[in-house]
Amino acid sequence: MKETTKIGIIICDRYRRCAGGKCFRSLRNREGAFKRYKNMEVETVGYTSCDGCPGGNIEYAVDEMKGNGAEVVHLATGLVVGYPPCPHIVYFHDFIEKRYGLEVVYGTHPIPKKYLDMHKKMGTWDTPEWSQIIEPTMADEATGSAYD
Repeated sequence: MKETTKIGIIICDRYRRCAGGKCFRSLRNREGAFKRYKNMEVETVGYTSCDGCPGGNIEYAVDEMKGNGAEVVHLATGLVVGYPPCPHIVYFHDFIEKRYGLEVVYGTHPIPKKYLDMHKKMGTWDTPEWSQIIEPTMADEATGSAYD
């Protein structure tokens, strides 16, 4: 029997009506931050928003995800590419790791090219910290364009 990795996904509340199309497509295709699961079985055990700034749902949602067997929590790409990017994303990452002992991954689907281009113009991610945050969701130009 294959072992299944159980994951949870937290999206930015600005996109609370998002049905997860890009996240689930990239999970199915093992693109973006989901490329880490190539040749692995994955089960999504939770998908919700942070509940808006400053992230009031982070504690409760992750508690439920962990209760459903989550081993990894993905902070969705929307938290990274929004205008502005989530000001609490590093705190969410560190809190979830320390409070729940779960691995936390920045991002889900590849960064769409249109967001990458705009954030480059704005210099949004021109720091070592942001370079590390966006790394799992960086893709070649064709893949980024496919997520526009």
